[in-house]
Amino acid sequence: MTTTRFAPSPTGYIHVGNLRTALMNYLIARKAGGTFILRIDDTDPERSKEEYVDAIKQDLEWLGLHWDRVERQSERLDRYAEAADKLRGMGRFYEAFETPTELDLKRKKQLNMGKPPVYDRAALNLSEAEKEALRAERGNGVWRFKLDQERIEWTDGILGEISIDAASVSDPVLIKADGQVLYTLASVVDDTEMGVTHIVRGADHVTNTATQIQIIEALGGTAPSFAHHSLLTGPQGEALSKRLGTLALRDLREQGVQPMALLSLMARLGSSDPVELRSDMAELIDGFDVSRFGAAPTKFDVQDLFPLTARHLQALPLADVADAVKEAGVPGELAEPFWQMARENITTLNDLKGWWELCRDGAEPLIDDEDREFIAQAMKLLPEGPFDGETWGAWTAAVKEATGRKGKGLFMPLRKALTGMERGPEMAALLPLLQVIRARG
Repeated sequence: MTTTRFAPSPTGYIHVGNLRTALMNYLIARKAGGTFILRIDDTDPERSKEEYVDAIKQDLEWLGLHWDRVERQSERLDRYAEAADKLRGMGRFYEAFETPTELDLKRKKQLNMGKPPVYDRAALNLSEAEKEALRAERGNGVWRFKLDQERIEWTDGILGEISIDAASVSDPVLIKADGQVLYTLASVVDDTEMGVTHIVRGADHVTNTATQIQIIEALGGTAPSFAHHSLLTGPQGEALSKRLGTLALRDLREQGVQPMALLSLMARLGSSDPVELRSDMAELIDGFDVSRFGAAPTKFDVQDLFPLTARHLQALPLADVADAVKEAGVPGELAEPFWQMARENITTLNDLKGWWELCRDGAEPLIDDEDREFIAQAMKLLPEGPFDGETWGAWTAAVKEATGRKGKGLFMPLRKALTGMERGPEMAALLPLLQVIRARG
Protein backbone atom coordinates (compact mmCIF):
# COMPACT_ATOMS: atom_id res chain seq x y z
CA MET A 1 0.00 0.00 0.00
CA THR A 2 1.18 3.52 -0.80
CA THR A 3 2.07 5.35 2.41
CA THR A 4 3.32 8.93 2.66
CA ARG A 5 3.97 11.28 5.52
CA PHE A 6 4.27 14.93 6.42
CA ALA A 7 6.77 15.43 9.24
CA PRO A 8 6.79 19.04 10.48
CA SER A 9 8.75 20.24 13.50
CA PRO A 10 6.46 21.99 16.02
CA THR A 11 8.85 24.93 16.35
CA GLY A 12 6.72 27.43 14.40
CA TYR A 13 3.72 27.81 12.14
CA ILE A 14 3.34 26.06 8.77
CA HIS A 15 4.21 28.34 5.85
CA VAL A 16 3.76 27.98 2.09
CA GLY A 17 7.05 26.08 1.75
CA ASN A 18 5.90 23.45 4.24
CA LEU A 19 2.50 23.28 2.56
CA ARG A 20 4.03 22.33 -0.77
CA THR A 21 5.62 19.28 0.83
CA ALA A 22 2.50 18.35 2.78
CA LEU A 23 0.20 18.69 -0.22
CA MET A 24 2.33 16.63 -2.60
CA ASN A 25 2.60 13.77 -0.11
CA TYR A 26 -1.11 13.98 0.64
CA LEU A 27 -2.14 13.90 -3.02
CA ILE A 28 0.11 10.92 -3.79
CA ALA A 29 -1.42 8.93 -0.94
CA ARG A 30 -5.01 9.84 -1.79
CA LYS A 31 -4.62 9.20 -5.52
CA ALA A 32 -3.36 5.69 -4.75
CA GLY A 33 -5.99 5.06 -2.06
CA GLY A 34 -3.16 4.83 0.47
CA THR A 35 -2.27 6.22 3.89
CA PHE A 36 -1.20 9.74 4.83
CA ILE A 37 0.61 10.05 8.17
CA LEU A 38 1.05 13.26 10.13
CA ARG A 39 4.31 12.75 11.99
CA ILE A 40 5.30 15.35 14.53
CA ASP A 41 9.10 15.75 14.61
CA ASP A 42 9.38 16.79 18.25
CA THR A 43 12.67 15.22 19.34
CA ASP A 44 13.99 18.69 20.28
CA PRO A 45 12.38 19.34 23.69
CA GLU A 46 13.74 22.88 23.92
CA ARG A 47 12.23 24.21 20.69
CA SER A 48 9.13 22.02 20.29
CA LYS A 49 5.93 23.63 21.60
CA GLU A 50 2.50 22.06 22.04
CA GLU A 51 0.85 25.24 20.76
CA TYR A 52 2.57 24.66 17.42
CA VAL A 53 1.39 21.04 17.32
CA ASP A 54 -2.18 22.31 17.70
CA ALA A 55 -1.58 25.04 15.10
CA ILE A 56 -0.21 22.53 12.56
CA LYS A 57 -3.34 20.39 12.95
CA GLN A 58 -5.63 23.42 12.67
CA ASP A 59 -3.93 24.59 9.47
CA LEU A 60 -4.13 21.16 7.83
CA GLU A 61 -7.79 20.79 8.82
CA TRP A 62 -8.56 24.25 7.41
CA LEU A 63 -7.11 23.10 4.09
CA GLY A 64 -8.89 19.76 4.17
CA LEU A 65 -5.65 17.74 4.33
CA HIS A 66 -6.97 15.08 6.68
CA TRP A 67 -4.44 12.57 8.01
CA ASP A 68 -5.08 8.89 8.69
CA ARG A 69 -3.06 8.83 11.89
CA VAL A 70 -0.73 10.94 14.00
CA GLU A 71 2.69 9.80 15.17
CA ARG A 72 4.99 11.67 17.55
CA GLN A 73 8.73 11.09 17.47
CA SER A 74 9.07 12.02 21.15
CA GLU A 75 7.09 8.84 21.93
CA ARG A 76 9.47 6.63 19.91
CA LEU A 77 12.83 7.39 21.51
CA ASP A 78 13.28 3.74 22.52
CA ARG A 79 13.07 2.71 18.86
CA TYR A 80 15.82 5.17 17.94
CA ALA A 81 17.98 3.92 20.80
CA GLU A 82 17.62 0.34 19.52
CA ALA A 83 18.58 1.42 16.01
CA ALA A 84 21.64 3.26 17.39
CA ASP A 85 22.73 0.15 19.27
CA LYS A 86 22.31 -1.92 16.13
CA LEU A 87 24.52 0.47 14.15
CA ARG A 88 27.16 0.42 16.91
CA GLY A 89 27.18 -3.36 16.83
CA MET A 90 27.76 -3.25 13.08
CA GLY A 91 30.69 -0.85 13.40
CA ARG A 92 28.72 1.84 11.50
CA PHE A 93 28.31 4.29 14.42
CA TYR A 94 31.17 6.09 16.16
CA GLU A 95 31.62 8.82 18.73
CA ALA A 96 33.45 12.04 17.77
CA PHE A 97 34.58 14.84 20.07
CA GLU A 98 35.69 17.80 17.93
CA THR A 99 34.44 21.23 18.98
CA PRO A 100 32.67 23.44 16.43
CA THR A 101 35.81 25.58 16.25
CA GLU A 102 38.01 22.57 15.50
CA LEU A 103 35.63 21.38 12.79
CA ASP A 104 35.58 24.84 11.23
CA LEU A 105 39.39 24.92 11.12
CA LYS A 106 39.46 21.49 9.48
CA ARG A 107 36.97 22.61 6.82
CA LYS A 108 38.98 25.75 6.04
CA LYS A 109 42.19 23.75 5.75
CA GLN A 110 40.59 21.29 3.34
CA LEU A 111 39.15 24.08 1.22
CA ASN A 112 42.55 25.75 1.05
CA MET A 113 43.98 22.46 -0.21
CA GLY A 114 41.25 22.22 -2.88
CA LYS A 115 39.57 19.27 -1.18
CA PRO A 116 35.86 18.87 -0.33
CA PRO A 117 35.20 20.07 3.25
CA VAL A 118 34.16 16.72 4.68
CA TYR A 119 34.80 15.30 8.14
CA ASP A 120 38.19 13.52 8.16
CA ARG A 121 37.07 10.64 10.44
CA ALA A 122 39.83 11.41 12.93
CA ALA A 123 37.63 10.00 15.69
CA LEU A 124 37.92 6.51 14.22
CA ASN A 125 41.60 6.48 15.22
CA LEU A 126 40.97 7.25 18.88
CA SER A 127 41.81 4.55 21.43
CA GLU A 128 39.39 3.77 24.27
CA ALA A 129 41.73 5.57 26.66
CA GLU A 130 41.77 8.66 24.45
CA LYS A 131 37.96 8.60 24.26
CA GLU A 132 37.69 8.38 28.03
CA ALA A 133 40.07 11.30 28.41
CA LEU A 134 38.06 13.40 25.94
CA ARG A 135 34.79 12.54 27.73
CA ALA A 136 36.32 13.61 31.01
CA GLU A 137 37.52 16.86 29.45
CA ARG A 138 34.62 17.74 27.12
CA GLY A 139 31.69 15.51 28.04
CA ASN A 140 30.02 13.06 25.67
CA GLY A 141 30.72 13.34 21.97
CA VAL A 142 28.35 13.26 19.02
CA TRP A 143 27.56 10.02 17.23
CA ARG A 144 28.28 9.83 13.51
CA PHE A 145 27.12 7.26 10.96
CA LYS A 146 30.03 5.76 9.03
CA LEU A 147 29.17 6.04 5.34
CA ASP A 148 30.32 3.45 2.84
CA GLN A 149 32.35 5.69 0.57
CA GLU A 150 30.74 4.62 -2.69
CA ARG A 151 28.26 6.17 -5.08
CA ILE A 152 24.67 6.39 -3.85
CA GLU A 153 22.19 6.27 -6.71
CA TRP A 154 18.43 6.45 -7.09
CA THR A 155 15.79 7.49 -9.61
CA ASP A 156 14.18 10.62 -8.28
CA GLY A 157 10.50 11.19 -9.02
CA ILE A 158 11.21 14.78 -10.10
CA LEU A 159 14.95 15.15 -10.64
CA GLY A 160 15.49 11.90 -12.52
CA GLU A 161 18.69 9.88 -12.12
CA ILE A 162 20.73 10.98 -9.08
CA SER A 163 24.24 9.82 -8.25
CA ILE A 164 26.14 11.16 -5.23
CA ASP A 165 29.64 10.16 -4.21
CA ALA A 166 29.46 9.39 -0.49
CA ALA A 167 33.17 10.24 -0.22
CA SER A 168 32.21 13.87 -0.85
CA VAL A 169 29.81 13.91 2.09
CA SER A 170 30.65 14.08 5.79
CA ASP A 171 29.57 11.18 7.99
CA PRO A 172 26.28 12.58 9.34
CA VAL A 173 25.80 13.28 13.03
CA LEU A 174 22.75 11.30 14.16
CA ILE A 175 22.87 11.89 17.93
CA LYS A 176 24.02 15.12 19.57
CA ALA A 177 26.33 15.26 22.56
CA ASP A 178 23.38 15.89 24.87
CA GLY A 179 21.72 12.70 23.64
CA GLN A 180 19.13 14.35 21.38
CA VAL A 181 18.30 12.15 18.41
CA LEU A 182 18.48 14.14 15.19
CA TYR A 183 15.92 14.02 12.40
CA THR A 184 18.06 11.94 10.07
CA LEU A 185 18.06 8.89 12.34
CA ALA A 186 14.52 9.33 13.66
CA SER A 187 13.14 9.75 10.15
CA VAL A 188 14.90 6.66 8.83
CA VAL A 189 13.62 4.50 11.67
CA ASP A 190 10.08 5.84 11.34
CA ASP A 191 9.94 5.61 7.55
CA THR A 192 11.13 2.02 7.71
CA GLU A 193 8.89 0.85 10.56
CA MET A 194 5.80 2.74 9.34
CA GLY A 195 6.11 1.35 5.82
CA VAL A 196 6.50 4.72 4.11
CA THR A 197 6.71 4.06 0.38
CA HIS A 198 6.94 7.58 -1.11
CA ILE A 199 8.63 10.73 0.17
CA VAL A 200 8.42 14.15 -1.46
CA ARG A 201 10.51 16.96 0.02
CA GLY A 202 12.56 19.99 -0.92
CA ALA A 203 15.57 19.88 -3.22
CA ASP A 204 17.72 21.08 -0.32
CA HIS A 205 17.39 17.55 1.12
CA VAL A 206 19.03 15.68 -1.77
CA THR A 207 22.30 15.08 0.11
CA ASN A 208 20.36 14.07 3.24
CA THR A 209 18.47 11.56 1.12
CA ALA A 210 21.72 10.00 -0.06
CA THR A 211 22.92 9.43 3.50
CA GLN A 212 19.50 8.23 4.63
CA ILE A 213 19.41 5.59 1.90
CA GLN A 214 22.61 4.11 3.31
CA ILE A 215 21.27 4.21 6.88
CA ILE A 216 18.00 2.57 5.80
CA GLU A 217 19.89 -0.22 4.06
CA ALA A 218 22.27 -0.65 7.02
CA LEU A 219 19.23 -1.18 9.28
CA GLY A 220 17.81 -3.77 6.89
CA GLY A 221 15.11 -1.61 5.32
CA THR A 222 14.19 -0.76 1.73
CA ALA A 223 14.50 2.84 0.59
CA PRO A 224 11.20 4.53 -0.36
CA SER A 225 10.69 6.29 -3.69
CA PHE A 226 12.07 9.81 -3.28
CA ALA A 227 11.11 12.98 -5.15
CA HIS A 228 12.62 16.39 -4.48
CA HIS A 229 10.59 19.44 -5.45
CA SER A 230 12.11 22.79 -6.36
CA LEU A 231 12.48 25.50 -3.76
CA LEU A 232 10.25 28.57 -3.80
CA THR A 233 11.57 32.05 -4.51
CA GLY A 234 9.89 35.43 -4.41
CA PRO A 235 8.22 36.88 -7.55
CA GLN A 236 11.53 38.43 -8.70
CA GLY A 237 13.49 35.27 -8.01
CA GLU A 238 14.72 36.50 -4.65
CA ALA A 239 15.26 34.09 -1.76
CA LEU A 240 11.97 33.42 -0.03
CA SER A 241 13.44 31.96 3.14
CA LYS A 242 13.62 35.31 4.95
CA ARG A 243 9.98 36.05 4.15
CA LEU A 244 8.49 32.70 5.08
CA GLY A 245 7.59 33.99 8.51
CA THR A 246 5.13 36.36 6.85
CA LEU A 247 3.72 33.61 4.68
CA ALA A 248 2.38 31.40 7.45
CA LEU A 249 -0.87 29.69 6.52
CA ARG A 250 -2.68 31.31 9.43
CA ASP A 251 -1.65 34.74 8.14
CA LEU A 252 -2.99 33.90 4.68
CA ARG A 253 -6.21 32.66 6.28
CA GLU A 254 -6.49 35.92 8.21
CA GLN A 255 -6.11 37.82 4.93
CA GLY A 256 -9.09 35.94 3.53
CA VAL A 257 -7.32 33.49 1.20
CA GLN A 258 -9.61 30.53 0.49
CA PRO A 259 -8.29 26.97 0.92
CA MET A 260 -9.10 25.87 -2.64
CA ALA A 261 -7.34 28.93 -4.07
CA LEU A 262 -4.19 28.11 -2.11
CA LEU A 263 -4.34 24.39 -2.86
CA SER A 264 -5.06 24.94 -6.57
CA LEU A 265 -1.98 27.15 -6.87
CA MET A 266 0.31 24.88 -4.87
CA ALA A 267 -0.81 21.70 -6.66
CA ARG A 268 0.48 23.09 -9.98
CA LEU A 269 3.13 25.71 -9.10
CA GLY A 270 6.47 24.59 -10.54
CA SER A 271 4.92 21.98 -12.83
CA SER A 272 4.55 21.96 -16.60
CA ASP A 273 0.77 22.25 -16.22
CA PRO A 274 -1.04 25.60 -15.95
CA VAL A 275 -2.55 26.67 -12.65
CA GLU A 276 -6.26 25.90 -12.74
CA LEU A 277 -8.77 26.77 -10.04
CA ARG A 278 -10.30 23.53 -8.79
CA SER A 279 -13.65 23.32 -7.05
CA ASP A 280 -12.88 20.47 -4.69
CA MET A 281 -10.20 18.12 -3.42
CA ALA A 282 -11.24 15.27 -5.71
CA GLU A 283 -10.31 17.37 -8.77
CA LEU A 284 -6.92 18.18 -7.26
CA ILE A 285 -6.25 14.51 -6.57
CA ASP A 286 -7.27 13.37 -10.05
CA GLY A 287 -5.11 16.00 -11.77
CA PHE A 288 -1.94 15.51 -9.73
CA ASP A 289 1.21 13.96 -11.22
CA VAL A 290 4.48 14.49 -9.36
CA SER A 291 6.51 13.71 -12.49
CA ARG A 292 5.15 16.91 -14.10
CA PHE A 293 7.18 19.07 -11.72
CA GLY A 294 10.58 20.53 -12.56
CA ALA A 295 13.83 21.17 -10.74
CA ALA A 296 14.21 24.90 -11.43
CA PRO A 297 13.53 27.34 -8.57
CA THR A 298 9.84 28.23 -8.58
CA LYS A 299 8.55 31.79 -8.24
CA PHE A 300 5.77 32.33 -5.72
CA ASP A 301 3.80 35.56 -5.50
CA VAL A 302 1.29 35.76 -2.67
CA GLN A 303 -0.75 38.21 -4.74
CA ASP A 304 -1.63 35.39 -7.15
CA LEU A 305 -3.81 33.90 -4.41
CA PHE A 306 -6.32 36.75 -4.38
CA PRO A 307 -7.70 36.53 -7.96
CA LEU A 308 -8.07 32.78 -7.42
CA THR A 309 -9.87 33.41 -4.13
CA ALA A 310 -12.23 35.89 -5.83
CA ARG A 311 -13.05 33.42 -8.62
CA HIS A 312 -13.65 30.65 -6.10
CA LEU A 313 -16.04 32.80 -4.06
CA GLN A 314 -18.02 33.88 -7.13
CA ALA A 315 -19.03 30.28 -7.72
CA LEU A 316 -20.25 29.58 -4.19
CA PRO A 317 -23.90 29.45 -3.10
CA LEU A 318 -25.04 31.33 0.00
CA ALA A 319 -25.04 28.11 2.03
CA ASP A 320 -21.24 27.90 1.76
CA VAL A 321 -20.68 31.45 3.04
CA ALA A 322 -23.72 31.93 5.29
CA ASP A 323 -21.60 32.28 8.45
CA ALA A 324 -19.45 34.99 6.88
CA VAL A 325 -22.51 36.90 5.62
CA LYS A 326 -24.10 36.71 9.06
CA GLU A 327 -20.84 37.79 10.70
CA ALA A 328 -20.78 40.84 8.43
CA GLY A 329 -24.07 41.88 10.05
CA VAL A 330 -26.48 41.14 7.21
CA PRO A 331 -30.04 40.34 8.43
CA GLY A 332 -31.21 36.85 7.54
CA GLU A 333 -33.98 37.99 5.21
CA LEU A 334 -31.47 39.96 3.12
CA ALA A 335 -28.71 37.34 3.13
CA GLU A 336 -29.52 35.81 -0.27
CA PRO A 337 -29.94 39.04 -2.28
CA PHE A 338 -26.94 40.55 -0.49
CA TRP A 339 -24.70 37.61 -1.42
CA GLN A 340 -25.90 37.61 -5.03
CA MET A 341 -25.00 41.31 -5.18
CA ALA A 342 -21.70 41.16 -3.31
CA ARG A 343 -20.04 37.99 -4.55
CA GLU A 344 -19.05 39.45 -7.91
CA ASN A 345 -17.50 42.44 -6.17
CA ILE A 346 -15.32 40.98 -3.43
CA THR A 347 -11.81 39.60 -3.40
CA THR A 348 -12.15 37.89 -0.01
CA LEU A 349 -14.96 37.36 2.47
CA ASN A 350 -13.37 40.09 4.57
CA ASP A 351 -14.79 42.55 2.02
CA LEU A 352 -18.39 41.67 2.90
CA LYS A 353 -18.41 43.92 5.94
CA GLY A 354 -17.64 47.01 3.87
CA TRP A 355 -20.45 46.28 1.40
CA TRP A 356 -22.96 45.76 4.22
CA GLU A 357 -21.89 49.00 5.88
CA LEU A 358 -22.59 50.77 2.59
CA CYS A 359 -26.03 49.15 2.41
CA ARG A 360 -26.84 49.84 6.05
CA ASP A 361 -25.42 53.33 6.57
CA GLY A 362 -25.25 54.74 3.06
CA ALA A 363 -22.26 56.60 1.69
CA GLU A 364 -21.13 60.17 1.38
CA PRO A 365 -22.63 61.20 -1.99
CA LEU A 366 -20.10 61.90 -4.72
CA ILE A 367 -21.72 64.62 -6.81
CA ASP A 368 -19.94 66.78 -9.37
CA ASP A 369 -21.00 70.44 -9.50
CA GLU A 370 -22.48 70.12 -12.96
CA ASP A 371 -24.66 67.18 -11.75
CA ARG A 372 -26.20 68.75 -8.62
CA GLU A 373 -29.38 69.96 -10.28
CA PHE A 374 -29.72 66.67 -12.18
CA ILE A 375 -29.37 64.60 -8.98
CA ALA A 376 -31.88 66.73 -7.10
CA GLN A 377 -34.40 66.24 -9.90
CA ALA A 378 -33.68 62.52 -10.13
CA MET A 379 -34.17 61.95 -6.40
CA LYS A 380 -37.62 63.53 -6.61
CA LEU A 381 -38.51 60.90 -9.21
CA LEU A 382 -37.39 57.96 -7.05
CA PRO A 383 -40.51 55.79 -6.63
CA GLU A 384 -42.00 54.82 -3.31
CA GLY A 385 -40.57 51.69 -1.71
CA PRO A 386 -40.24 48.87 -1.20
CA PHE A 387 -37.61 48.54 -3.90
CA ASP A 388 -37.00 45.39 -5.91
CA GLY A 389 -34.95 44.27 -8.89
CA GLU A 390 -37.12 46.31 -11.26
CA THR A 391 -36.85 49.61 -9.38
CA TRP A 392 -33.54 50.76 -10.87
CA GLY A 393 -34.70 50.23 -14.45
CA ALA A 394 -38.02 51.97 -13.90
CA TRP A 395 -36.39 54.89 -12.08
CA THR A 396 -33.64 55.50 -14.63
CA ALA A 397 -36.20 55.32 -17.45
CA ALA A 398 -38.24 58.02 -15.74
CA VAL A 399 -35.15 60.15 -15.10
CA LYS A 400 -34.06 59.77 -18.74
CA GLU A 401 -37.46 60.91 -19.97
CA ALA A 402 -37.54 63.88 -17.61
CA THR A 403 -33.96 65.09 -18.14
CA GLY A 404 -32.96 63.84 -21.55
CA ARG A 405 -29.79 62.26 -20.16
CA LYS A 406 -28.75 58.82 -21.31
CA GLY A 407 -25.91 56.31 -21.17
CA LYS A 408 -22.97 57.05 -18.91
CA GLY A 409 -24.16 60.62 -18.36
CA LEU A 410 -27.32 59.19 -16.82
CA PHE A 411 -26.11 56.17 -14.89
CA MET A 412 -22.71 57.28 -13.55
CA PRO A 413 -23.92 60.38 -11.60
CA LEU A 414 -26.72 58.32 -10.04
CA ARG A 415 -24.29 55.56 -8.99
CA LYS A 416 -21.87 58.10 -7.50
CA ALA A 417 -24.66 59.88 -5.64
CA LEU A 418 -26.03 56.67 -4.10
CA THR A 419 -22.79 54.77 -3.38
CA GLY A 420 -20.00 57.37 -3.35
CA MET A 421 -18.17 55.17 -5.89
CA GLU A 422 -17.68 55.19 -9.63
CA ARG A 423 -17.93 51.43 -10.01
CA GLY A 424 -19.33 48.47 -8.16
CA PRO A 425 -22.21 45.99 -8.25
CA GLU A 426 -25.11 46.09 -10.65
CA MET A 427 -27.29 48.91 -9.35
CA ALA A 428 -30.45 46.90 -10.00
CA ALA A 429 -29.22 44.42 -7.36
CA LEU A 430 -27.75 47.02 -5.01
CA LEU A 431 -30.59 49.55 -4.86
CA PRO A 432 -33.06 47.26 -3.00
CA LEU A 433 -30.38 46.69 -0.33
CA LEU A 434 -29.60 50.37 0.38
CA GLN A 435 -31.28 50.75 3.74
CA VAL A 436 -31.09 54.55 3.92
CA ILE A 437 -32.75 54.90 0.52
CA ARG A 438 -35.31 52.23 1.42
CA ALA A 439 -36.28 54.15 4.55
CA ARG A 440 -36.63 57.32 2.53
CA GLY A 441 -38.75 55.51 -0.02
